[in-house]
Amino acid sequence: MGRFLASFGTVALALLFALAAASAAEQDALKPGEFIPASPPQPAPEVSFTDLQGKWVTLADLKGKLVLINLWATWCQPCLKEMPSLEKLQASREDKLIVAAVSEDRGGKNIVEPFIAKLGLDKVKPYLDPKSAVGHAFSVRGLPTTLIIDSGGKLVGQVEGAAEWDSDKMAKVLQPFLPEVSEDAKLKRAER
Repeated sequence: MGRFLASFGTVALALLFALAAASAAEQDALKPGEFIPASPPQPAPEVSFTDLQGKWVTLADLKGKLVLINLWATWCQPCLKEMPSLEKLQASREDKLIVAAVSEDRGGKNIVEPFIAKLGLDKVKPYLDPKSAVGHAFSVRGLPTTLIIDSGGKLVGQVEGAAEWDSDKMAKVLQPFLPEVSEDAKLKRAER
């Protein structure tokens, strides 16, 4: 009986170590700034937020393009670090995607507007969500988090932590989700 308990204890201890190692490996696999695909893609919750003029906007208003909802705050250093790359991404893919920079700052417009001006952002569209309703609806764990919603309104993935949005790596991640541009849109762009 003593040998059986000793063997059982050894097996239980080995199993415990194996489970701990597997858990640690899973945590290492999720790195800040890396794309986490939704498997399978799910319809995005209907959320709303306001623009800087106080007008309400819903996700349905943004359908038709790939939407990157970037949840950020003025006090979040990684958020501010990634903003220039979001600005470059928006400028380079204006016809195919929308970067919606949704501030979670409780102070709203009075806090956000000076930051947007200081950072020189004019392509990224700033929005306000002082009650963090968007973050709660998507069960966001921290800032910055960018939710990637396809042109049909499905959440296809997210990025937790700051990312280099204008990098080749992120271009490859986003490419499969970008909608095709119509011939009319191509002509309008060529006329500019």
